[in-house]
Amino acid sequence: MVSPEKQAALDARMAALGIAEDDLVEKFVLGSGSGGQKINKTSSCVYLKHLPTAIEVKCQAHRSREMNRFHAREELCDRIEGIRRDQVQAKIDEVEKLRRQNRPLSRRSKQRSVADKRKTSQKKSLRRRPGVGD
Repeated sequence: MVSPEKQAALDARMAALGIAEDDLVEKFVLGSGSGGQKINKTSSCVYLKHLPTAIEVKCQAHRSREMNRFHAREELCDRIEGIRRDQVQAKIDEVEKLRRQNRPLSRRSKQRSVADKRKTSQKKSLRRRPGVGD
């Protein structure tokens, strides 16, 4: 069902992500939903669990078990890539946040801050009772 080129590409992708066939638990379960007798009587739905990451994938997109196996592995690769991409982005965001926090204030920003402090000081000075602190 799946062409040898596509299967080879998927195998290379799994190897690049460090996914070994030994790390996968694969089960074939009865499908459900629309599709009639063929779906309801055959175990063409593929359940995959990647043991190191505990990611679970269930695929029932096709009537063929082999196509579902292929697509379940593709979905697993997509999820692992997404998790890794999110982790890398979180590290980049953290570094950027620290860079912004440690950056010196601009001259305009300092002037604005001093002006705000003066306004606050004037407001507070109006709240004082007469004769106290003079």
